[in-house]
This record gives sequence, structure tokens and C-alpha cells, in this order.
Amino acid sequence: MRKNICFLVALLVTGAVAMAQSPKGKYGTFALTNASIETVTKGVITNGTVVIQDGKITAVGAQVAVPQGAEIIDCKGQWIFPGLIDGGTNLGLTEVGSDPRTHDYSDVGDVVPQMRALVAVNPNSALIPVTRVDGVTTVIAAPSGNLLPGTSALINLFGYTPDQMFAGAEALMLEFPSTGRRGNYDRRTDEEVKKAGEKATTRLNEVWDKAQQYYKIDSALSGKGEYYPEMQAILPVLRGERALMIEVNKDKDIRSALAWVKTRKIKNVILCGVAEGWRVADEIALAKIPVITGPVLALPTRDYDRYDKPYANAGLMRKAGVKVAIRTTDSENVRRLPYHAGFAAAYGMGREEALRAITIVPAEIFGVADKLGSIEVGKTANLVIADGDILEAKTNVKQVFISGWKIPMVSRQTLLYDEFLKREPGK
Repeated sequence: MRKNICFLVALLVTGAVAMAQSPKGKYGTFALTNASIETVTKGVITNGTVVIQDGKITAVGAQVAVPQGAEIIDCKGQWIFPGLIDGGTNLGLTEVGSDPRTHDYSDVGDVVPQMRALVAVNPNSALIPVTRVDGVTTVIAAPSGNLLPGTSALINLFGYTPDQMFAGAEALMLEFPSTGRRGNYDRRTDEEVKKAGEKATTRLNEVWDKAQQYYKIDSALSGKGEYYPEMQAILPVLRGERALMIEVNKDKDIRSALAWVKTRKIKNVILCGVAEGWRVADEIALAKIPVITGPVLALPTRDYDRYDKPYANAGLMRKAGVKVAIRTTDSENVRRLPYHAGFAAAYGMGREEALRAITIVPAEIFGVADKLGSIEVGKTANLVIADGDILEAKTNVKQVFISGWKIPMVSRQTLLYDEFLKREPGK
């Protein structure tokens, strides 16, 4: 009798745990057939097939043999896109905006480049399923708030650990000193704003001088110098092994950043934000520095600018010859990435370039274009199946694959929708 009771309790506990868990992803061989395939880099394939095996894309085309034993997913009337990439978010680093206890994107101190976003990412964030079921499969998780706030990480939105999610790129973040106000809430005097900018610039140059000295010592000693975590985190940038992502927005500050980069001879640089990039687009293009701009769905930086300048900014820079990717800078609303791109498309960037700005271009900027950003044989199987153009709000995402895993199309929003669609009791 006692054994039966123990068995019953164990069964109930197991059942309760199983019900509490989210649906699991499915790994295997899949054939996505009869689809319109937006490869991004090699045009559109009509009535085509994509084969997924061992987490990779193994075949793409109109005349593709389906492997024996593959799970066939009929995509008739639907489109297949590469997984979308957001070049700047707080996803995985914050959960509740109003609760600082859930914020891991900012650390104590103004120079903490050794703080890696990758080890701070929460793989169990409720915001991750919310994001990926709308087609965003890969994001930059970026620290912010300080002069050198840390090192960002490119992550795929599926996995139980940060290492499983890591998509192959990290970049050092720099909040470039600003000569302007932080926003309408900034009540500092003009003199206070000026002094703060000068102080931050002095601090940046002091840190960089020290890093360059450390680099010379480290090189002379073949990497056997005294361990200095802040300087060690900057070394990959000085060696050209890691990108420096510079957050900068006002036109004057962008010019200063371009001059600073040239003076410091930094090889691998990405400008981020660049809200007034359209004002200095030719200068950015001349410097041959790529840009990750956004949010697109924003207000103008100046009261006298046209309402649509944030929408047109990406297109104007691209027209000038700048390589442009698009970001949201968000956490809970990273899912809106395709709509940011859609607005950029409608206001001058064009649909093809806007789609590239959230797929292959960020992959190129982060040095992972051999793995992500387009539908090609040999690349990681990050794919989105949708019933229309991914940039249109009316489009529904039907299925997502990340690293070859068929992702459960379940999130906090879908569960709430199902719960209240059929209310019992009280219909």
C-alpha cells in the first residue's frame, strides 16, 4: 500500500512538472516544400524546397530531392525567410523595466569592458519566446549606460545556456562622449553640458592611452604581462580581432567619433544609433564604417526636423553608400524589428535593402555571414515560415527554426490569448 502511495505521489509530481514546462523544440531532418524562398543573396525561388539536417541547410532549390525519413512541412502559399537579426537589444539582460533587480545590462563603474553580456544573458527570459515567434532568431545583447559598459554578444534565441545560444561574435561597447543633451528631461545648463562632454572625452582618452600602453607591454612580453581585466578586454580591439561598437547619435558627435577612430587607428569599428547619420552620411561613407541604426520607429532628434526623418535616416545613409543594418534597442518589443525595417523601406530605403538590413547585412557586420543572414547551403538553419511578406504587419509567422530546431510557437502572449479566447466560466 505504501509503495502504491509513493508511486502515485511521484506520478502526480512528474505530471505537474511536465505541465509546467514549456513545449520542447524538435531536432531532426526537415523538408520545407512548395514554398516561395527569399534567399536574400540569390533572389527568390518559387515552388522550392529547403532541406534541414544536423542543424544546417543542406539543400535549397526548385528541384530538390527530399531525404528519406525527413519530416515534410508543406509550405504551399507561404514564404521562407532567413531568421531576422537585430543588431542592438537588451534582450536576455533585462526582464521588467520598472524593476532594477532584473537589469543586468549595466554594471558599477564607467569603465567595465570586461563585463561580458554573454555570461549575463538569461536563457529563460519570458521575452525570448515572445521575440522568436515573430521571426527574430538572432540578436545582439548589449550592455549600456557607461563610457565602456562591457562587451556585447550575438546570440541565437534558443538554448538552455548562454554558450548554447552564442552565435559567434562579441564586440566591445563604447558610449561616445556627447556634446548634447540626453533628452527633453535634461535640465542642465549649456555650460554644464559642455563640461560633462569635455570630462567624458578626457576620461576616454586617458583609458585608451593606458590601453595602448598595456598593448605594447603585452606584445613585448608575448602575453605574459600583469593581468589587468579592463585592459585585457580592450586588447582584442587594439589587435583588430574584435569590433568596437560606438554608440553615437548627434551629427557633431558622429564627426568627433570618426576623427577619434582615425586618430587612434582602430581597424574594426561599428557606429550604433547614428540618429542624425543622414546629416553626415557622406562623411560616414568616406570613412567606410558600417552603421547599425535605430530605432526607426522614433521621434525626430530636433523639434524643427520633419516627422519622418527617423524613418528616412537608414535609407538616406544607404543612398550615400553606407552599409546599414537596423536595430530596435528594445527588450520586450524586439519582435517589432520587421516593422522598423518596413518603415525604413517605405521611407526611401526600399524593400530589398530593408530586408537585407535585418538579415545578411548585420551578419556581414558581425563577421558571421558564412553562417547566418541568408538561405544558402551550409549555413545554420535559422529560418522563418510566414504567410506573406515578413515586413508587413498583416503577415503571420507560422513556424521558426533556430540552429535546425523546430521551435514551439508558444510565448507568454500566445498563452494569454488562448486563455482568454475561451473563458470558462463567464463567457
